Order: sequence, then C-alpha cells, then structure tokens
Amino acid sequence: MVSREISAFAAEEEKRVLSLKPVLAPSHGRYGDHPHQSYDAWPAREPGAPLVILLHGGYWRYDRMHLTPFAAYLSQQGFDVLLPGFRRSGGAGGYPETFDDVARIVDTLPEGRPYLLAGHCSGGHLALWCAARGLLPEGSRWHTTALPTGVLALAPITDLTATRRDDLSDGAALQLLGGTEVFEERLPAVDPLTLLRGAGTTGVPTVLLHGAADEEVPLSQFADYAAVHEDLRTVVLPGTGHYTLIEPGAPGARAVADTLRDMSAAFGARRPGTDSGKATTR
Repeated sequence: MVSREISAFAAEEEKRVLSLKPVLAPSHGRYGDHPHQSYDAWPAREPGAPLVILLHGGYWRYDRMHLTPFAAYLSQQGFDVLLPGFRRSGGAGGYPETFDDVARIVDTLPEGRPYLLAGHCSGGHLALWCAARGLLPEGSRWHTTALPTGVLALAPITDLTATRRDDLSDGAALQLLGGTEVFEERLPAVDPLTLLRGAGTTGVPTVLLHGAADEEVPLSQFADYAAVHEDLRTVVLPGTGHYTLIEPGAPGARAVADTLRDMSAAFGARRPGTDSGKATTR
C-alpha cells in the first residue's frame, strides 16, 4: 500500500493488523443499488448508544473488510457502529462516484440521529471532507448544511496536493481525481485543506488523532491541517504507528474509543463504559 521504504516496526504492524481475520457483522443493509452501496451494522448491547459511522481507509481503492475487527471492537465498547462500503478508485469509483456515495451515506444512514463520523487514513480524508461540505458553494452537488455531529479523523490524509507530491501509495490521489489533466480543476471541491483555507473552521467539532510513529501518512499532513483549523482538537499518541489505531484492544484503539466517548458526551449521548487509553492532547 506504500511506495516508499518503511521500518521493520511499521512493516510488522501493517502485516499484523491487516492480517486479522474479518469479523462478520450481525446485520447488513443497503443505501443504493450498486453492489458497493452496502453497509455492515454492529448494534451496541445497550439501547441509546452513540452512533458511529466508520469510513474505511485503503487509499480509496480497497474494500472495508480490514476494518471489520475494529468495528466489532467499537461495538463491544458500547457504540452502535455502521461500516459502509462505497464505490472506489480503480473500479466503479473515484471522482465523482466515491464522493457521491459518501455524501449519500451521511445524508441517509443516520436517520436523523446525532452521530459521530470517524475515518482512518483515506477514510479520514472523506470524514474531514464531509465536515467541510457546508463550505462548498451552494450550487455544488455535495453542498449541505446537514453536517455530522462530530468528526474523528484517524491518521487522516488531509491534503491531496501533498499526497500527490509525495506519491503516496503509487499515485493514489491522482487516481482518485482522474489524472493530471483534471486534478487541479477537481481539487477545490474535495480537498479538506483547500476547503478550510479562508474559513478557518468547518463548524463541526473535529478531533485529529495521529500516532507519532506513523510512517504511512506523513505527520506534516497532520501539522498542516492543524495549523489552518482554528478550533481543532488534536491527539498525538507517542510510540504509535498507523495501523495500531484500528487494532482491537491495542493502546491506540483504546484511545480512539475514549475519544469517541468524550465526543459523544458533548452532544448528550449516553456515555458507554470506559476502556482506558493514554494520549497527549491539546
């Protein structure tokens, strides 16, 4: 998934987490007619649990199966969890289909409930984009004022220009937007950092969480987005890599669950039982 050398630590972490056996969800649903327009659901044990919609990573190319163990873990921590699929780069998706699907997901699946939108890696990019849809021109196909209740971006891609410059995952950003000829034209509508410049905030409570030892997404993406977003909360996990954030039971995953608890409490949802994790915040 990466086009540059990484350490033995990062390689082992990636292999360990991405080799986890997928977890079958107790229920499934659809939000459209295309085969990719489906979702898995893990209800919490207790009624009134906070709703979390997870957007998976994989540089906009890969499916959601690698995130099923983490979705099941969050359900065990007291959350109602939805893990949707969407049309992806290299197949039926890319610009505009991937964004059409993600917009439909957040516009329809919560069914009027407050919800937290969480995304990992390129899923973090899509989550931050959802928070910024209110900054799009009113004539945009994706403009809306019905925004997520809160967004948690996990080791997110925040800057598609930097993603292209650094050639992350062998041209993934170019593939997403359709190539060099249309990249600059399409960028302003789908790039979180571009949308945020000038506005300073999306108006959506947002937390950026990143591992200090992440070798997959450069920490400069974290820092550059944090420098522009005026009311952002940041969480940095010392000694934590990219994939441990979605490894059930790992310290990084426990910190994610704790952060989701704090965020859900802010909008009055029932607070799930605690499962401690340590983090440095600001």
